[in-house]
Amino acid sequence: MEENRMIHSFKSKVGDWFFVLLCLVISIICLLPMVNLLARSLSGVDYLVKHEVYLWPKGWNVDAYATVLTDMKYIRSFIFTAVLTLVCTLFSLLMTTLCAYPLIFENLRGRSLFNVIITITMFFNAGTIPNYLLMQKLNLLDSPLVLILPGCLSVYNMIIMRSFFYGIPDSLRESAEIDGASFFRILFSIYIPLSKPVLATLALFYAVGRWNGYSDALMYIKNKNYYPLQLLLYNILNNINSVEVATQEGFSSPGLSESLKAAIVMFSTVPILCIYPFLQKYFIHGVTLGAVKE
Repeated sequence: MEENRMIHSFKSKVGDWFFVLLCLVISIICLLPMVNLLARSLSGVDYLVKHEVYLWPKGWNVDAYATVLTDMKYIRSFIFTAVLTLVCTLFSLLMTTLCAYPLIFENLRGRSLFNVIITITMFFNAGTIPNYLLMQKLNLLDSPLVLILPGCLSVYNMIIMRSFFYGIPDSLRESAEIDGASFFRILFSIYIPLSKPVLATLALFYAVGRWNGYSDALMYIKNKNYYPLQLLLYNILNNINSVEVATQEGFSSPGLSESLKAAIVMFSTVPILCIYPFLQKYFIHGVTLGAVKE
């Protein structure tokens, strides 16, 4: 019996180490592109032209970062994107909460119909051209509002929040109603304080989506002052190989152009990566809301 336990314990340890090793390998594979990008952004021109840079910088050079951090169009776009992301995240959380909260009440008239209508929008939409015409009719084209209002509510995120609200005991709401608490008082005094994990999770979803978004700005925005960082990055990466654009950016060689590409990508990626560790514990809890509870 003791021998069987030892064998079982040994097999268990081997299995644990196998999965640890597997996770380590997957993590390294995921990190390699970022490490390569960082190395390219800090490498000298000659090494980049010869394609000799892989995981470690060669011929250290920070000219690309100096250009990014001193050029006002990058700084302006970065600040605009940060403010836009903050506003969109807060507004989206407000809209998601106000949509999910009423749907948990069984006595809400037409609740089933509302659920069906909202769910349909997850699978069907009018399309790009009708959406553009709608934005045109609403006079939202070339305005920052066009980057905020159309995507202010995600049905998928609303369903996550509604599921979390379902998990809050009805007795808390009923006791508050007996004490005379209003509809919104219950929301902001009971549900919101108890919903920090799901709010942090959805805030991360909305913030990452807005920070990385560029397709809506590409369709609706022409004023360069309203270019989000990702759209600016998209335009530069598409055009920087041309002699004219490379000259405008202050570069005259392919190596420096490649270095600038890498530096811009790092410049736009690092801020959102710095936020994730602070929300990780809430994110892990939030994505398991649909799990079976004992």
